[in-house]
Amino acid sequence: MEAYIAVISLLQTLEQFQERHPVLIQGQTAKTLESLHNTAEYFQNFLEEASKSRFDPEKIKSFEEIIRSAANDAEDVIEVCWTCVNASESSLNKNLRRNLRPVVKRINTIRNEVMETVSDFSTSSRNDHRFLESVGDFFIDSTSSRSNRMLQHLEGDILQGLDEDLEIIVRRLTETLSDLEIVTISGMGGIGKTTLARKAHDHLKIRYHFDIRVWVTISQVYGSRNVLLEALHCISKQTSIDIEKDYEKKDDNELADLVQKKLKGPRYLIVVDDIWSTDVWDSIRAIFPDCNNRSRILLTTRETKVAIYVNPVSPHEMNTLNLENSWKLLRDKAFGPKYDHPPELEEIGKQIAEKCQGLPLTISVIAGHLSKVARTLESWMDVYRTMGEIIASHLDKCLGVLGLSYHNLPNHLKPCFLSMGSFPEDYQAETWRLIQLWIAEGFIRRPESDKTLEEVAEDYLEDLITRNLIIVNKRRFSSEIKVCGMHDLLREFCLTEVEMAKFLHVERTDVFLTLSTQKYNGRRFSFQINSYSDDRRFKLLTSVARSIYLFSKTHNFVRPEVFSRFHLLRVLAVFNENESYHSIPPVITKLFHLRYLQVRSLAKLPASISELQNLQTLIYERNNHATLPEKVWTMKNLRHIHIRKACYLPSPGRKSILYKHLGMPNLVELSNVYFTSCTNEILSSIPNLKRLIAHHNDVPKKSWVNRPVDMSRLTKLEALKCVSNAFLSWTPPISIKESFLPASLKRLTFSGWFGFPWEDISTLVKLPNLEELKLKDRAAIGYVWRLHDDDIFESLKLLFRKVLLTNWVASSDNFPSLKHLVLKKCDNLKEIPIDFGEICSLESIELHNCSTSAEDSARKIEQEQEDMGNNCLKVYIHT
Repeated sequence: MEAYIAVISLLQTLEQFQERHPVLIQGQTAKTLESLHNTAEYFQNFLEEASKSRFDPEKIKSFEEIIRSAANDAEDVIEVCWTCVNASESSLNKNLRRNLRPVVKRINTIRNEVMETVSDFSTSSRNDHRFLESVGDFFIDSTSSRSNRMLQHLEGDILQGLDEDLEIIVRRLTETLSDLEIVTISGMGGIGKTTLARKAHDHLKIRYHFDIRVWVTISQVYGSRNVLLEALHCISKQTSIDIEKDYEKKDDNELADLVQKKLKGPRYLIVVDDIWSTDVWDSIRAIFPDCNNRSRILLTTRETKVAIYVNPVSPHEMNTLNLENSWKLLRDKAFGPKYDHPPELEEIGKQIAEKCQGLPLTISVIAGHLSKVARTLESWMDVYRTMGEIIASHLDKCLGVLGLSYHNLPNHLKPCFLSMGSFPEDYQAETWRLIQLWIAEGFIRRPESDKTLEEVAEDYLEDLITRNLIIVNKRRFSSEIKVCGMHDLLREFCLTEVEMAKFLHVERTDVFLTLSTQKYNGRRFSFQINSYSDDRRFKLLTSVARSIYLFSKTHNFVRPEVFSRFHLLRVLAVFNENESYHSIPPVITKLFHLRYLQVRSLAKLPASISELQNLQTLIYERNNHATLPEKVWTMKNLRHIHIRKACYLPSPGRKSILYKHLGMPNLVELSNVYFTSCTNEILSSIPNLKRLIAHHNDVPKKSWVNRPVDMSRLTKLEALKCVSNAFLSWTPPISIKESFLPASLKRLTFSGWFGFPWEDISTLVKLPNLEELKLKDRAAIGYVWRLHDDDIFESLKLLFRKVLLTNWVASSDNFPSLKHLVLKKCDNLKEIPIDFGEICSLESIELHNCSTSAEDSARKIEQEQEDMGNNCLKVYIHT
């Protein structure tokens, strides 16, 4: 996997280098780089195919190591020369040619060896065709089947929390629908899918309902013959006909015909356990006939996308256990179901259960450990403090099981998954930050389609979520993923894997051995400790380090000099809020290859920040307001600028000859800039901006008054958040009628006092793509919002928080496509328009701490819909 990452990174570096310096690369040097690019692409294809095939694993492992080393060396040579471009342009070709010559020679030798091995393998395997092998027999290794059996053993006695799921599955399996129905169960490894399927399979009602019950396990070690033989074995046990005596003589097609023949007529239940691939499902689906007799297929999978592919209508997704059921499972397994527990252990026991995050597999392992320690408060508290170490020590029971999900990943998703190990336990990773880190690290290959790097990264994230490897912790109002994380058990596996693969070194202990002189492996480093001010830690990092993450809960000052060694650093992320440099250290602005910089400082950004010409993401955390340096306009590769406090963006200085063609054409997100900086000149210089957070400050002479902000030139702007810090008595009302908003706008938020009347909101119907509107903290003035017949919001979600609205006069015609309505702290609102119940698309009404009358009106709408047979609308009331 590390070889694949190295090759992808090399390809990106080659493409960027050639793209930015086409004039400097000429003659033989250009040919050398082109040859290197072609070889890297060959290695990429080879590694992708090798991960799917039955090549000799030891041979593949050997090739991966030498490919990784050679690709890294080639990239180092290019980036070192790239750093010196401005200092020595005339000698670039010579230096590149001289330094690349031995590396390219080595890489070509490796390529020839790989090609010879692939040729030999192809020749030997031509006569080894197997039934359905064209769709991919997932022969990985024998450990996957052992781990699957281990998972079933661990899940075998999980009882708590499955009663409701079991009732749903049994009901669906015995429904009166005549056609062959496929019921799916999905969820992360260890959540109890196999246990649930087994309980359904053995349920008394199911036994009487079906004539034949067949259980087949797919897992990653998929072979069509194994599936057919498992099915025939189950059938033979439940029939009087002996069909096993001559199956060894039959080929796979004959076995498939035999299975079909025996399943025609009787009502059957087929349980297909642990399926990983839609291709595998396509290959076995035709084996099971539809006899129009209420037969069923019950399928379990770790991958949500497989469940949806098999039956998109109503997949059953298993959730983690709640605290009550988690504690019951922990208690019963630690003490036995017939024994009482000491009362003094209940509180700490529930804390342990909660830390297991509802995953039965984790609870089983921790409970097994608790059953062997003293039943004292001190012993259990010690278990609570060391749960991570306990889980990590059970590699054969836990992490090996979950490793199946990781090993089934395609190569391009593995680094994105492993990168989650860069964050501390329970860290809430914001999606935008995670995506920018993936791009900066080089994990996202430039797409051949029209998609942006961000869109490709979003697809990767969605894929990992549907595989139940990353958890969605919070979604935006628009259902987009806002914050995500990882289950602790998966994180322990991740941390084990990153060290084994030399992908990332994570420092989690403050203990530092004085005599240690061993260099840290890898090129990525994450310090998740309370004290990292000791420079000796950084001296053990290789000088070719590409990423450094610093986390700490205490005040630690890292001397900036330690970064001077890392000339090729791409990511420097300082997450400690208690650590601020007086000013940005000059040594940081000399890190030419930085793509992602997150730092905190007491001073304003220096003009020298413009020396970071490869920087893509700038996150600058400062507690007071500032003006960005004018030279920021020379940073053409900037894609995201996040400033903690609102700042002023200077004019590009177009009158100066030096800055004649300035602009940031790649900037897609700008967070926390003052409205006074949103001039026509500035907005014209960031034409591809997609997301903007703008602040209306409370200083009268600088406020957004009597001067409409024309944002219509931002034709790609999708999300606009306007924040007002204005004090009500200081600033006159603002009319958004006079503002020019682009037609591309999808999400619009006004937070704080702007003082525009409710009638102005109705003018937003002119925005054809507006899907989400949020009004917060008295954004509008007045107590009545009266919509007219022609005020029609075609597609909208609404959120109001702490608005003064009392009477809302509207009908269902005004919001024909409304899906979600959220009201927070709307103390004055008398009622929700009763007509909203007639909006067919309305899925939910959610109220938080609103007036009693508003709550009553929501309940009335829900009741009326239920009386009419509409159970789709859900009302949630939180007090």
